[in-house]
Amino acid sequence: VQLQASGGGLVQAGGSLRLSCTASGNIRSINTMGWYRQGPTNQRDLVASITYGGKTNYADSVKGRFTISGDNAKNTVYLQMNSLKPEDTGVYFCKQILDAAGYYAQYWGQGTQVTVSS
Repeated sequence: VQLQASGGGLVQAGGSLRLSCTASGNIRSINTMGWYRQGPTNQRDLVASITYGGKTNYADSVKGRFTISGDNAKNTVYLQMNSLKPEDTGVYFCKQILDAAGYYAQYWGQGTQVTVSS
């Protein structure tokens, strides 16, 4: 299984970016998809997640600005980021909990850099 993330970049404060992450391989089903941000301390903090059934969860700092969505048929998760702030800067990683071998396991994509200038 491989996860390919894209959509990061440099944007001014108040701008928008859309991240996407697609899983490929022998995927039987997906349980949860999510995005994490890694900051200067290298800790990955949850930004947003979505279950197969569409239940979402957001970090308090992004509520009302970010929207996570998923396309289960395409094994893809999106993160629409609006009203970006400098503190949103970091490396964004996608994670999917999916079944590719008869049991659920978590898989990480490569990070994509998001830089918000003030």
